[in-house]
Amino acid sequence: MESNNFIALVLLLVFVFESLCFDTGLSATVTYDHRALVIDGKRRVLQSGSIHYPRSTPEVWPELIRKSKEGGLDVIETYVFWNYHEPVRGQYYFEGRFDLVRFVKTVQEAGLLVHLRIGPYACAEWNYGGFPLWLHFIPGIQFRTTNNHFKNEMSRFLEKIVDLMKKENLFASQGGPIILAQVENEYGNVEWAYGVGGELYVRWAAETAVGLNTSVPWVMCQQGDAPDPIINTCNGFYCDEFTPNSPSKPAMWTENYSGWFLAFGYAIPYRPVEDLAFAVARFFETGGTFQNYYMYFGGTNFGRTAGGPLVATSYDYDAPLDEYGFIRQPKWGHLRDLHRAIKLCEEYLVSSEPTRQQLGLNLEAHIYYKSSNECAAFLANYDHSSDVNVTFNGVSYFLPAWSVSILPDCKNVIFNTAKVVSQRNIGDHPFDQKTNVNKLLLGPLEWSWYEEKVGVFGNNSFTKPGLIEQINTTEDTSDYLWYTTSINVSGEEKQVLLNIESLGHAALVFLNKKLVAFGYGNHDYANFSINEEISFNEGNNTLDVLSMMVGVQNYGPWFDVAGAGIYAVVMIGLKNDRNYLSSGEWTYQVGVEGEYLGLDKPSLANSSLWTQGSTLPVNKSLIWYKVSFFAPEGKGPIALNLASMGKGQAWVNGQSIGRYWSAYLSPSTGCTENCDYRGDYDASKCLKKCGQPAQTLYHIPRTWVHPGENLLVLHEELGGDPSHISLLTRAGQDICSFVSEADPPPVDSWKTNVEFKSQSPQVRLACEQGWHITSINFASYGTPEGNCGTFSPGTCHVNTLSIVEKACIGLEECSIPVSSANLGDACPAVLKSLAIEAHCTE
Repeated sequence: MESNNFIALVLLLVFVFESLCFDTGLSATVTYDHRALVIDGKRRVLQSGSIHYPRSTPEVWPELIRKSKEGGLDVIETYVFWNYHEPVRGQYYFEGRFDLVRFVKTVQEAGLLVHLRIGPYACAEWNYGGFPLWLHFIPGIQFRTTNNHFKNEMSRFLEKIVDLMKKENLFASQGGPIILAQVENEYGNVEWAYGVGGELYVRWAAETAVGLNTSVPWVMCQQGDAPDPIINTCNGFYCDEFTPNSPSKPAMWTENYSGWFLAFGYAIPYRPVEDLAFAVARFFETGGTFQNYYMYFGGTNFGRTAGGPLVATSYDYDAPLDEYGFIRQPKWGHLRDLHRAIKLCEEYLVSSEPTRQQLGLNLEAHIYYKSSNECAAFLANYDHSSDVNVTFNGVSYFLPAWSVSILPDCKNVIFNTAKVVSQRNIGDHPFDQKTNVNKLLLGPLEWSWYEEKVGVFGNNSFTKPGLIEQINTTEDTSDYLWYTTSINVSGEEKQVLLNIESLGHAALVFLNKKLVAFGYGNHDYANFSINEEISFNEGNNTLDVLSMMVGVQNYGPWFDVAGAGIYAVVMIGLKNDRNYLSSGEWTYQVGVEGEYLGLDKPSLANSSLWTQGSTLPVNKSLIWYKVSFFAPEGKGPIALNLASMGKGQAWVNGQSIGRYWSAYLSPSTGCTENCDYRGDYDASKCLKKCGQPAQTLYHIPRTWVHPGENLLVLHEELGGDPSHISLLTRAGQDICSFVSEADPPPVDSWKTNVEFKSQSPQVRLACEQGWHITSINFASYGTPEGNCGTFSPGTCHVNTLSIVEKACIGLEECSIPVSSANLGDACPAVLKSLAIEAHCTE
């Protein structure tokens, strides 16, 4: 009996131990050597992706991380955003979208690792680069240099975050997922501006980080002088030529740009997946072992989180997961296959240095040996235009221009970066196709409005001589600052030229309470001038200028002291000293009237302040609109179409979904329908939607709406027509695939010592999780013509509709081997392909 009790006790203890291990994870030792990160004594090849927790909502974090894992990622990388975690000095906030601990634990629950980029400078196109603005007002402070005030605040926040992670057992040595931490961020790009103070600051930051005893390695990206033991890492579109600053450090890539960020007034940048895959393959080919996509999911700059100047609310970044969390194909699928191919080479990559072999002009191979007769190889053609056949180990291989082939056994090509065989989405945007979108129009009869007063409106205004800088005045509590003065004009001086000079970012000008001018800058040049002929009334006239911020500067040397607002006002044509009004007396007020009234808040939804009538005022500046709506059916995210509006901000149930600026069109030239992926990529190489607004659709997370009535509030600055605003939800998904008999079999069908080439290529189709294939709109085996969405049968055609329907209808995903034995053969001597278009619904 005692023996049985002892056995039961042992089993209970084993169960408890295993439960604890499952919940907290086993502790791990993380170090590094010249080849790779070393986790528990084993070198690792790691794929990583950036997901910034506040650019989404906690309810969808698990889905984003699941899709990242299924896409072949091992690590999730995120910044830590100081300004929102410590909005007031000494007062901390870690709730909702800013629940950092919950985010890290969600990654851990998915079985992935974390790279925590504490910084605390983030850049990230985030407001003020992630610094809290109160930092700016500490007397005697200078940012990012050997300034004691700054160093004290920075070290205090670093310690706060590290202690928080330790308390929650989140470092790898504690059984947590955090294997890397970062101090500072891209300081090497601006260090020159800080002189000797910059060099000393880098050493101090490194010593401070190491002294926090995280038990995991620290990195500094873009920091060639990062002192040991800090790992210096690469950021850029390509990092295959990057060499660490010490032979004891591995080659690591912390920011591989999957696209580029969007700014108001600019066309939409995108990066072809063939080029992105080429860059990744080249990095691992030449010795890299850790690579991170910036971004893997970009998300949304909710509220006023977008940096400046003029960074858009969408932070989509052309990432593998789009702004709404949907899988972007073929980018996601092609990169997943690439990750699988590289993972098959992992044991070789970490066992030796690469042996380089020149194969011709702009052609080379890198071979990794595990033993004298076991190897993996990468064959690269980095020519911008010429496809070639190369001979490697006595065998001929076809290499398209600007591509890398991966051979996990030095014989079989299982992946080529330029051959995209993964499925594609039909349409650039999840809400592009009208047949797949439900549209709810918010009609004109339901709207209410409040017309704002122009100029100073309350008793908290103040008067000072001269023009004052905006950020120091508003302390970023509002985007707005009113500048108001009066001008007395005699009868003969009625028409003058008004010249206003501004540091940025936009301004509305009112003469005697009527709008007379609007000026604005752009992301690259925030400064702007307004030159407008105006006519005064005889006697006293009021001049009101509403200066508007669009994000506080987030990047550059001394970016923290960059100014905004009006700095010169001149009236050309007035007599005497009244020409130059800049030094005259001005009255100021921070914010606009509706902000002080709290019109964005649901508590004022039924206030008598709002007006409702049969005639909705449209195309008016400084007007607030509100409307109630019922949440669209479904579970997915919602898009708010603001194409009919001008410029302003929007709230749903009191939650700010960000700034909008539909009236700001991008240049009409510079875009390309089919951007050639071959050759070096930069942020302006591949652009789309020229002559259109940068953004018209705005993300409303599903959890921000609820059953019953919901409240939408807009503050319109320029003028628009809200009667055309609509809510969009996704009702379906059209996908397609095109695979040739000559394409390789799926990467995950590779097995050692099995003849890979004897297996068939496959068309693989998959809907979003929870959706199913409900119809096949096209299926042809032979020589189909056209592209996804426009396929038609070619001269050689086998109608494979019934075969594909049998294999796919009703399923979330399916696969069809591409072979004549399976599909039939209408033209035996012809190289054939299988093209399929399918429709998915919930």
